Amino acid sequence: MKLLPLILATALASPALAQTPAPQPALRERTAEQEVLYFMLPDRFENGDPKNDRGGLKGDRLTHGFDPTHKGFFHGGDLKGLIARLDYIQGLGATAIWLGPIYKNKPVQGGPGQESAGYHGYWITDFTQVDPHFGTNAEMKAFVDAAHARGIKVYLDIITNHTADVIQYRECPESACAYRSRADYPYQRKGGVTGKAINPGFAGDGIGTAENFAKLTDPTYAYTPFVPEAEKSVKVPAWLNDPIFYHNRGNTTFRNESSTMGDFVGLDDLMTENPRVVQGFIDIYGGWIDRFGIDGFRIDTARHVNPEFWQVFAKAMQERAAAKGIPNFHIFGEVANEGDAGDLALHTRVHQLPSVLDFGFRAAVQATVAGTKGTDTLAALFDRDALYEGGAATALQLPTFISNHDHGRFSTDVRKAFPAADDAELLARVKLGHAMLLLLRGVPTVYSGDEQGFIGDGNDQDAREDMFPSKVAVYNDNKLIGTTRTTADSNFDMAHPLYVEIAKLSAARKATPALSHGRQVTRNYDETPGLFAVSRFDPATGAEVVVAFNTSAKPITRQVEIGVGSTSFTSIIGNCATSAAAPGSLTVTLPAFGYVACAATGGVK
Repeated sequence: MKLLPLILATALASPALAQTPAPQPALRERTAEQEVLYFMLPDRFENGDPKNDRGGLKGDRLTHGFDPTHKGFFHGGDLKGLIARLDYIQGLGATAIWLGPIYKNKPVQGGPGQESAGYHGYWITDFTQVDPHFGTNAEMKAFVDAAHARGIKVYLDIITNHTADVIQYRECPESACAYRSRADYPYQRKGGVTGKAINPGFAGDGIGTAENFAKLTDPTYAYTPFVPEAEKSVKVPAWLNDPIFYHNRGNTTFRNESSTMGDFVGLDDLMTENPRVVQGFIDIYGGWIDRFGIDGFRIDTARHVNPEFWQVFAKAMQERAAAKGIPNFHIFGEVANEGDAGDLALHTRVHQLPSVLDFGFRAAVQATVAGTKGTDTLAALFDRDALYEGGAATALQLPTFISNHDHGRFSTDVRKAFPAADDAELLARVKLGHAMLLLLRGVPTVYSGDEQGFIGDGNDQDAREDMFPSKVAVYNDNKLIGTTRTTADSNFDMAHPLYVEIAKLSAARKATPALSHGRQVTRNYDETPGLFAVSRFDPATGAEVVVAFNTSAKPITRQVEIGVGSTSFTSIIGNCATSAAAPGSLTVTLPAFGYVACAATGGVK
């Protein structure tokens, strides 16, 4: 511990040096909770090769999908650009890159006047190839190898719930089809309960055997699905072209039965109950592990897939990775909600996902730092860690975040909540949110652009700004935080105050095992904006690290509970008292929106 201030002083002197903290475990030896994730959509990160901007396609933007002036089309970012910016990512302190989907997509979808492009990667047609807008499989291999050479892992965003919108229904050619339930449209009748008998002997989708699903041969139970002639073989692998492997029940309402069986805004919803589909995806994504040495998966729309699928798939992927010498393969599902920890935990217990994105963390930080709720909100969140399969140990592996490409940016939340706040307060609150992200339990996930003070107009497409010079007017009129630049500029400034702060926090986390994979105990919290404090404990020595935050706009001096054996302290972040005020009590002084991390040099709890 005595070397810690020197390590951090060196890291703080220059952001570029933040990439060389205390010696770290080898890449394959690091457990999930030891990582700092950096997430980006490759189309919006850096354009390294303008020749692939149109994906090799001719015609106009409705054919190739490239229009850098429109927020819903391809802008030109690619794998070559990502490789060129690895210094920047490493300097931030990231140890793993979560890469938005890079598989070949249907370039453009949507009805007349509603078209947009598959720049985000969630409209897959070929699950085995990199989309040509992003590069080639060879360039993907070069990217993974270059990242690994720097000790940076690569996580892929994967999709098993749906493919691109290819299958059509004859009953509703001009509009979206409403969802039709199993009760009203059973598998054993054509077009409803009074229709002719079909699929004799099929015992329903709850019997997940190959023998049972072999009897499901006619997909016309709810609608009459068909594939347009021009797209009959567009999907890869070839089995994905057969409508029998899809639910074909119309659009989901995101509730009840339709949540797992309805088409996600028209996207073709796979029948993941079918063992052929299960094995097909094990083969697809196992192949990415085999060919590229991928280190983890983020699973898109995990809540919209039946639990039996995940019970088989997640275990198979971990076994596949282990067989390739990747023992700490990190799998986490997107179970989107407004902060319901019980719902998140359900997916680790029943669905048996190893981990899930911590939407509860996002909601709690938004409520307390981009809001006016008391810090007891954070205490309540961490109290629920016991709900996860494996309890608090699993909670350490939950990827935490405060911004993403769907919800939007934390900075936007702050500005909306405090419209009268000046620039200094906005910056201070955003720094505080990132301090919670990096210093509290979980695997911190930084969304690209947050470290450059990006602040959008909302969620989804409005939160997917370009890091390279943008041509999108609704991005370029945004006033960013901590800089005079706009998104019309190149935004890879390693001296930006948020980049510097995140690099500092990352260095502290890496140099202090308690902050990355130490257990966490809540110490102090308030029913109003104010103090929130935890202790984290070194997993090897038991030494205590006290972390305290002030969510209020006024400075505070408070007593924080500590272990009675913790007597002397050194500062990791901020200014710490050098000794306990009394056995079991540490005096903490914090400016408005301030935070400290204090390492005990005396005993343990």
